[in-house]
Amino acid sequence: MPQPPIGATDRTLRRKVALIYVDSGGGHRAAATALSEVIQQQQRPWELEMLSIQDLLDPIDFIRKFTGIPFQDIYNIMLRRGWTAGSAQLITLGHLLIRLSHRSQVGVLEPYWAKSQPDMVVSLIPHYNRALKEALDRSRPGAPFVTLITDIADYPPHFWIERQDQYVICGSERAASQARELGMAVDRILQTSGMILHPKFYEPLQVNRAAERVRLGLRPDLLTGLVLFGGEGSAEMVRIAQALNRAGSRVQLILLCGKNEEVISQLRAMDRRIPMWIEGFTREVPFYMELSDFFIGKPGPGSVSEALVKRLPVIVQRSAWTMAHERYNLDLDRALKSAWWSAAFSWRSPQPSRPWRFRALLTLPSTRGFHAQSCCP
Repeated sequence: MPQPPIGATDRTLRRKVALIYVDSGGGHRAAATALSEVIQQQQRPWELEMLSIQDLLDPIDFIRKFTGIPFQDIYNIMLRRGWTAGSAQLITLGHLLIRLSHRSQVGVLEPYWAKSQPDMVVSLIPHYNRALKEALDRSRPGAPFVTLITDIADYPPHFWIERQDQYVICGSERAASQARELGMAVDRILQTSGMILHPKFYEPLQVNRAAERVRLGLRPDLLTGLVLFGGEGSAEMVRIAQALNRAGSRVQLILLCGKNEEVISQLRAMDRRIPMWIEGFTREVPFYMELSDFFIGKPGPGSVSEALVKRLPVIVQRSAWTMAHERYNLDLDRALKSAWWSAAFSWRSPQPSRPWRFRALLTLPSTRGFHAQSCCP
């Protein structure tokens, strides 16, 4: 953002920045919250406005009008139920509906920008960036528009990066390359070292791992896996727990189920043969990662990046049910330019032995030691 002139008034100094998020999954709000936290920690003289695209476009949400379900919750229902096969086709259909309602979107957003008068808009969401930018240009000509990609790579066309005058913040070389391929000027492409995470994931925690595990009803010396499928959880968590819930598996699990009450109930009703700690939505993910030896989940950019920062080996889901825009993340060495270990599982495989492909890796005496010795530069 351009610096204000010397002698500017306090009102001029306090630039207004709008951060756009969506509650489809938990990653977009988490990234917006992380960015807001860093801005406040650095005492930037900016007035921040956190805006939900669902709230902004709610007056024209025809999905909610006919079904009673807000458009952002369709994605959440898919995640909770595991209805993610065919996501590539659903994205194409979604883009068609978004294009058909583009004029209505601009018609709602333009008067909002005219009233709120932002000095810069930062979008942390896909799909709606053309409408957000067009409405901003009409009401606030010259105000910069920034797309902050919260995925490791774009899923073109018309997912994250649009052909328009904007800045794009990319967390990987792949995303930056995609922006260049669309003809964006080099000085409008800002590449960072990875995904934006909350500062608390970088803060060292002084935790007595053994004592804290005992407090949770876990064994102090047993290999501990953290199972996390984002803020909405997933039915996959139950299948993972069932697969490992047998005497002799030599592991215990921390299962963070997000807002998925059905999964929480199923896990708590399970006849547990291994120690498990089951919790719903929590803001203490860094703490639970500190107690864990490895991570199991979907290849979402946020959770995987958090696990990397906490130096946890990662086991990610690879199957036909993997979301289309997250499939690039499966080749994690390539995607993140990081030589760390990962494996993939497919719980719906017709071959009974395949869900156990990663079990040999879990028998290592110290998974954390393996990670530190063999996988980190």
